[in-house]
Amino acid sequence: MKRRLYPEHPIVGVGVLIEQENKFLLIKRASDPDKGLWSIPGGLVELGEKAKDAAIREVQEETGLIVDIIDRIGVMDKIIPDEDNRVKYHFIIIDFKAKVRGGCLQPLDDASDAIWVEQDNFNKYKLTPTLKKLLRDLSLMI
Repeated sequence: MKRRLYPEHPIVGVGVLIEQENKFLLIKRASDPDKGLWSIPGGLVELGEKAKDAAIREVQEETGLIVDIIDRIGVMDKIIPDEDNRVKYHFIIIDFKAKVRGGCLQPLDDASDAIWVEQDNFNKYKLTPTLKKLLRDLSLMI
């Protein structure tokens, strides 16, 4: 298993932006980094796993939804130093856009909550810094 805290190398992860009926799926993170903040479903790529397959798996593990990947929409660096400026977390996150094919929405695994949010309401939630950047890059948030 990859060591997330104070890793020896960057860790590759995935994030999945899911839109349905003009709403976007947000999950509340149940663990660090960013515990208690809202983000999109995602997680780590496992050894031997393709990034798209990891994205599909992570969505199902965290939300119960089955998705089809539409496109890759970005790559994000998430580097969090500690108070001594040592690298506490270092992720390279490949973000995808997906659509729901099936399943039933429920918060599972690393998600303590899951909700559909209209684009105009993003500012009402405490979003992770990387999600804010992604939404701004996609012109979905000011």
